[in-house]
Amino acid sequence: MLKIKLLIAIASLGTSLFWLSVRSSPNSISSAIPTVTPSPPKTIRYFERNLPQGIAHILVIPGNSRFVVTSAISQKVNTVEEFAQKRQAIAILNAGFFDPANQKSTSYVVVNGQLVANPKDNERLVNNPKLKPYLNLIFNRTEFRRYLCGQITRYAIALHNQSPPATCRIVDAIGAGPRLLPQLTSLSEGFVDNATGRDALGSKQPNARTAVGITRDGNIILVMVAQKPAKPNSGISLPQLADLMKTLGAEEAMNLDGGSSSSLYFKGKTFYGKVDLQGNPIKRPVKSVLLVQDN
Repeated sequence: MLKIKLLIAIASLGTSLFWLSVRSSPNSISSAIPTVTPSPPKTIRYFERNLPQGIAHILVIPGNSRFVVTSAISQKVNTVEEFAQKRQAIAILNAGFFDPANQKSTSYVVVNGQLVANPKDNERLVNNPKLKPYLNLIFNRTEFRRYLCGQITRYAIALHNQSPPATCRIVDAIGAGPRLLPQLTSLSEGFVDNATGRDALGSKQPNARTAVGITRDGNIILVMVAQKPAKPNSGISLPQLADLMKTLGAEEAMNLDGGSSSSLYFKGKTFYGKVDLQGNPIKRPVKSVLLVQDN
């Protein structure tokens, strides 16, 4: 009887030692099972960056997510806050150029596949003698596009006359310019003429400005650089804006309407870029915008 009890105790001890060695071994069963870390949800990221002469308000919209960046235009100019009240959008950024006198767009705008704004229809633009030498360049400026390629959404920055990829169609587009990345194209888009001293955007001077960019991973970056409070001559130049977009990871980027039009709405809060002499934000209505919506 004593021998039987001893044999049982030895067997039990052996089993315990076996499982202890399995648990502690680096090649054990438990260590062979990979630990799966759940991927963080794809959400919009907002942050600010303090610049020498401005404050950059930055939104990063993850690519291949439920969020979609579309274009919108109003018959009459509206502030981004007013756009937000009329449309369900998480974020809104001012976009294309327009003529404040007649409230007509001077940029192409495509919404849901339809051309809804054509700068050639703006008589104050086409009949302006000072602009006639540049009209061919103005009518072929850079635009931000949303393609539908089969069932896949893609974004691109291209000249207006550039054809979309063979398997894609343009769903939304808003023109502005110039292109910032991979290189600044102020000359070829008719913003700058060194021979006459023309610089339509004051490109080398600091000002409130807005931009949109696309990263290698397909993320969309929306940027609005506001002037410093009570410093109406502050802001950012176009070459500096191009550098900023590059540091944010953009491989392609373009300038949008800036100055007093610079404005960004995000989740109920609005940021305006231009300030008056007292440091108060200038709330200028705009014609067209980029909308960020939950699809």
